[in-house]
Amino acid sequence: MISIPKNIIISRTDSIGDVILTLPIAKALKTKYPEMTVAFMGKKYTQPIIEACRYVDVFLDVDDFMNGAAMINGKQPEAILHVFPVSKIAVKAKQLRIPLRIGTTNRLYHWTTCNKLVSLSRKNSTLHEAQLNLKLLAPLGITQSFSLDEIGTMFGLEPQQALSHSASSYIATDKYNLILHPKSQGSAREWGLKKFMRLIQLLDTNKFNILISGTAKDRETLQELFDGAGTRVTDICGLMPLNEFITFISCCDGLVANSTGPLHIAAALGKEAIGIYPPMRPIHPGRWAPLGVHAQALVLEKECSDCKKYPQACHCIMSIEPALVAAILNKSSERKLTTINK
Repeated sequence: MISIPKNIIISRTDSIGDVILTLPIAKALKTKYPEMTVAFMGKKYTQPIIEACRYVDVFLDVDDFMNGAAMINGKQPEAILHVFPVSKIAVKAKQLRIPLRIGTTNRLYHWTTCNKLVSLSRKNSTLHEAQLNLKLLAPLGITQSFSLDEIGTMFGLEPQQALSHSASSYIATDKYNLILHPKSQGSAREWGLKKFMRLIQLLDTNKFNILISGTAKDRETLQELFDGAGTRVTDICGLMPLNEFITFISCCDGLVANSTGPLHIAAALGKEAIGIYPPMRPIHPGRWAPLGVHAQALVLEKECSDCKKYPQACHCIMSIEPALVAAILNKSSERKLTTINK
């Protein structure tokens, strides 16, 4: 007989994309146990993502947790799920005497800090990251397998921040609003500015409103693209905080990026999310593809690890042609523009 906790902490303290691919856990818990209070622990940086999920009741700042502030709506936590394993968090959870502590068998420190262990190896698995995350729910009686199509509907992402007047002014009502996010801050193999430039040249600016996004720091590295594209694109790098950028993406129609957080945001919001990926494990789309009703990953169909030591020279990702991406976007834009003109 499984003793079901009244509340639980989902611990995922890494980056935006990782957090988004963990949100379906909250949906699975709420579906099985509607009365359970679901808290999601993350970094302050990812708080807007977590708070935008309708299946999460409470955001917990990991720094507050480590300082002993672990209350969930004024109550002691009854369970913690270590989705992203961090030894100091596992130790702290045990020190706080959280009754149910779920971890994986392949982390040695979980054997001494957790009392429920799930046999789960991510390194050699053929499952997607989101599917692997959901496997951790087995000790709570949630053991079914989830398809990628099903997971694509389980994010519950709902923008919380209204767009400012200045941000709204970048949205065109009579065109397909397309965000291109060329940089990854080193977290992914990159398609390259020349490929993005060629894509921009292939798109009809009478039909597409092309917006280039990134951080404020990205702007300098993107100058070559801005110089080449000129008035065909609009620079929105660093103009919005994350909570507003989520809303902005929800107001656009499509997004093209490498394997980055904005790609997963767009996918979770049901947008045309096109990811450009290398075939190399473990960063291939089989593990990290964007999930959503209009999301897809483009990848060269081959096994390759040539660029493992030299990520700047990923010839596999460079073999993906801008014409292919443009063709997908043109079909998507035709659907939107046909609707507008009716």
